[in-house]
Amino acid sequence: MPPQENKMGVMPENKLLLNMALPMIISMLIQACYNVVDSYFVAKLSQDALNAVSLAFPVQNLMIAVAVGTGVGINALLSRSLGQKDQERANRTAMNGMMLELVSGLVFTVLGLTCSRLFYTVQTDISGIVNHGSTYLTIICGASIGIFLSVACERLVQATGRTVYAMIIQGVGSVINLILDPILIFGLFGFPRLEVAGAAVATVTGQIIGGLVGLYLSLTRNPELQMSFRGLIPSREIVGGIYSVGLPSIIMQSIGSVMVFGMNQILLAFTATATAVFGIYFKLQSFIFMPVFGLNNGMVPIVAYNYGARKPERIIKTVRLSIAYAVGIMAVGLALFQLFPDVFLGLFEAEGEDAGDLLAIGVPALRIISTSFLMAGFCIVCGSVFQALGHGVLSLAVSVVRQLVVLLPVAFVLSRLGGLDVVWWSYPFAELFSTTLSALFLYWVYKKEVAPMREKP
Repeated sequence: MPPQENKMGVMPENKLLLNMALPMIISMLIQACYNVVDSYFVAKLSQDALNAVSLAFPVQNLMIAVAVGTGVGINALLSRSLGQKDQERANRTAMNGMMLELVSGLVFTVLGLTCSRLFYTVQTDISGIVNHGSTYLTIICGASIGIFLSVACERLVQATGRTVYAMIIQGVGSVINLILDPILIFGLFGFPRLEVAGAAVATVTGQIIGGLVGLYLSLTRNPELQMSFRGLIPSREIVGGIYSVGLPSIIMQSIGSVMVFGMNQILLAFTATATAVFGIYFKLQSFIFMPVFGLNNGMVPIVAYNYGARKPERIIKTVRLSIAYAVGIMAVGLALFQLFPDVFLGLFEAEGEDAGDLLAIGVPALRIISTSFLMAGFCIVCGSVFQALGHGVLSLAVSVVRQLVVLLPVAFVLSRLGGLDVVWWSYPFAELFSTTLSALFLYWVYKKEVAPMREKP
């Protein structure tokens, strides 16, 4: 009896995309919620504490870049192998991918334990920020194995179409973080008051528990993969296949860390409040961008599977639907940021601090940056399509142009010509370039990979 076709090859495209993406969107929204709550409680401590957590973003983003980028490679190669009915390759991809994630986590553990204070002292000499920040980052990186394990397990269940399990993995970690944040930061219910350290402990505890739940689900509830220790033996072909897609994604997301670090230096030249606004923006925009990333996480295995199965019409329809949904989500975000920026910024008013400067800088910043949202939605989907079809280097090219070639230089020039108020226009300016490149690359990938499949009988 022939094996039953996976739902990614037969289910109607819109139903399949929603079936795959909605659990991921929910889990991403939970993730965004705990990111915001983390900063909300830390802001109640002091402006220095909030700045310390905001300045840690480049390192946290780098960690996530390596974990998620490797996961993108695992997901694409695994889904393609399943579409080609190559079970042995799929099993070895799963285990080699798990090994790569855990080794990456150990590297960040060493870096976090040795370099956290140095990271802050090269940016500022404000002792409160340095002390809070080095404590926070040492814990976040020192126990980073949790995030690498949870991301690896999420990608394994996503690749087989079980995105509900990915939602559970993400949700368990996020809910635990949400519960522990106020308890450990403020010392509730008999727990010691750990302040910024408490926020870090809550985060890594949630990540570790989420990772362990993910490992259990991957081993016991994902029958399309047979995982064994033998599969941990590194395979040059499989590791190369994972990183051919994953490495451009890692570099692409890591560039975000470079961009944020550079923007923080530009903003610190004006006032530390500007860096706080920038950090708050990243927390707030996650409510808009995370659902789009969740949509992408549901789309990638569908596109990769049907690419392996040689079903071009399903690829085309899935991509069109994804772009429409992504732009729609971004339109909602644009409206919210235009109408209620003061309300959102008010959530992060530090205890004992005057919120006037925060609002004066933050309201125009949120309104200006959000004008780029619609273009960003299109570009995010295009980048994931490139990765799913094995052209991750195109995503990398778009990211390099957007963040390093255009955004940072334009922000620097604007800061010198017009001051702080006009720096934020570097975002929509850069997005125009990335939208143009993304459209051109999408057409090229279609002609190279998808169109030939449609022409063959």
